[in-house]
Amino acid sequence: MHLFNKAAHLFDKAAHLSDKAAHLFRPAAVRLPFPAALLAGCTAALLLQPAAAASAAPLAPGAERRDFPGGGTTTTLPLPTGHGLAPSTTRPFELLGVGWDGPAGAMDGGTVRVRTRDAATGRWGDWHVLEADTEDGPDHAPHGATAPLWTGRSDGVAVEVRPGPAGPPPGLRLELVDPGAGAPAPAATRTLPAEPAAPADGGHQAPRPGIVTRAGWGADESLREPGFEYTGPVREVFVHHTATATAYECSDAPQVIRAIYQYHVKTSGWRDIGYNFLVDRCGTIYEGRAGGVDQPVHGAHTLGFNTDSAGVAAIGTYINDAPPQPLLDGIAAISAWKLGLTGQAADGHTKLTSASDASRYPKGTVVDFDAISGHRDAFKTECPGAALYARLPALRTAAAKRQAQ
Repeated sequence: MHLFNKAAHLFDKAAHLSDKAAHLFRPAAVRLPFPAALLAGCTAALLLQPAAAASAAPLAPGAERRDFPGGGTTTTLPLPTGHGLAPSTTRPFELLGVGWDGPAGAMDGGTVRVRTRDAATGRWGDWHVLEADTEDGPDHAPHGATAPLWTGRSDGVAVEVRPGPAGPPPGLRLELVDPGAGAPAPAATRTLPAEPAAPADGGHQAPRPGIVTRAGWGADESLREPGFEYTGPVREVFVHHTATATAYECSDAPQVIRAIYQYHVKTSGWRDIGYNFLVDRCGTIYEGRAGGVDQPVHGAHTLGFNTDSAGVAAIGTYINDAPPQPLLDGIAAISAWKLGLTGQAADGHTKLTSASDASRYPKGTVVDFDAISGHRDAFKTECPGAALYARLPALRTAAAKRQAQ
């Protein structure tokens, strides 16, 4: 513990010197000093150099980088435990997470903390604890990962890993995501225009709102698995939040979606982005998982209840921040239309059967949900945040009114 405290003190001192150097010598590239002492115990520390040096320097030993159309990259850096890592270089990144081989439970009792360096100011931020991402995803995840953390434009990172009683899981690695500018799309394919409700048996149809296509937000279709998976008719909508930055420009929403997409596929090992739809703070609706917006695409958003449901994610964090009205209107619009395709009343109820003991309900349990429910209704999580969850009753009413028009 004495060695760890000494190392932590030296790291903070090094970060302070780096901030001072960045202030004195900006805009020239500044090489970050590395702590003289290695962190003790099962802790890994990593410092990355600024972007100017990173653009030309080779990758650190064992690191891998994949480039995507539009300039996006995912850089994978192994995180061996028990000693520090030599300074490494990377391109700037905007989202990060930690993954490992084996189940999400392999890190039970352990902690992962990260601290990042702002690319614009050169200043180090506070430490953030990364939670194991056991609540989203497919019902049978291929391996474990933390939930992603949106960092904004960053060019340095420190990581502390303290494994649980079972020890460090194999293949522990840091993933740094730069979403890039996205591939340009023809104007005709960027947005599906709004359409009036199509008459159908059962009623409860609603107009289709405008939806930005995957091409519109710059999805690299070579990244996901080929082909599509479908479930039975969608009778339930689960509302989520992405737990990313809330005070973003709406023009940056495609960038956030690309970063989440790359992380879900590359780090978490999913076949595609987990959500079926996403909505930004301005109310713009985005197509999520591929397969057709009017089809019952099998998503990876609500562990145990991904069948016969759709996941709609509000971009941002709505624990304390009140969701803007345009965002609520967008969620109501896409929910009303999607449920109406199967004649499901937006203010009605749906019975679904749990497919996983890891959900809020044991596998095989039949659960009666509101047709529009929060993620926390199906899993022990704070998602979609207390502030957004409190607005769901009004959101159901608004969606039902759209179906009655």
